[in-house]
Amino acid sequence: MKQGNCAHEPPSRFFPSDGVGVEVARRICATCPVKEPCLEYALENRIEHGVWGGCSERERRRILRRRRLEAQGLADETLVAR
Repeated sequence: MKQGNCAHEPPSRFFPSDGVGVEVARRICATCPVKEPCLEYALENRIEHGVWGGCSERERRRILRRRRLEAQGLADETLVAR
């Protein structure tokens, strides 16, 4: 995203191989004006690698899992209400 803080950083900074690198990327993302759209892009496209919208791969998997469970819970409540 051209408006993002990442536009002025090397791409490798957002694809770290260790936890320290993830923290560096998170700090860059923390004040980014397009942090939320960036995260949603990664979630919608199931991007598995790198830091997107300030979230690591593991964090994005957790978000997707939570959303899936919440959607199932709402679907289950809808069936019970009928």
